[in-house]
Amino acid sequence: MFDKWAEHLEPLIKKYDKRKHPLDYANRYQLLVMVVLSAQDSDKHINELSTSFFKTFPSIKELKVALPEDLYPLIGSVRNFGNKANWLVKMAQIVDDDSSIPKSMDELTKLPGIGRKSANVIIRESGGRAEGVIVDLHVLRVAPRLGVAIGDKPEKIEKQLMEIMPQQKWNEIGMALSFLGREICRPTNPKCDQCILNANCNYYKAGLKVTTQLLG
Repeated sequence: MFDKWAEHLEPLIKKYDKRKHPLDYANRYQLLVMVVLSAQDSDKHINELSTSFFKTFPSIKELKVALPEDLYPLIGSVRNFGNKANWLVKMAQIVDDDSSIPKSMDELTKLPGIGRKSANVIIRESGGRAEGVIVDLHVLRVAPRLGVAIGDKPEKIEKQLMEIMPQQKWNEIGMALSFLGREICRPTNPKCDQCILNANCNYYKAGLKVTTQLLG
């Protein structure tokens, strides 16, 4: 049932190919910190507070000698800031130096506060070889809506996307679906008429069928 999706999704990949993640980072250290902070929070919010954070903690060198409480004034408005402060300080102590930030899925996910989604983002934005597919809240909504995957668990959605797409496309397909979800395939009132995938979308085709029946 999914055998054609690699072909169907190609226009989407071309549209968003290599577009930078919405987090406004300047280096891998900033990316690592911002990915941790953005979990269950908005990229926009993290971008807004990042300038002050990185002015105080410009590198892992400064962050690793901080106490979690030192971060509170800077990230107190972030969801789950207490745990995130603990994770960031512990993570900095483990990594020790900006140049030692891990590059592989296995090593990244050993760090506190870094799961598969976060690791996939870091690998993709660093230009690394894909080891998985980014599945954020947007992808979790969009992939089943399109019909490219089934279920509501990130790990299950990621596995299906990895099976459908060749590995050289893994870094881009997750981010492309995420951008589609941010811009077009919104949770409510999706802009289906503007979507380049509507010809193959289950959600759109179901809507057309209902409309046809009502007009019938």
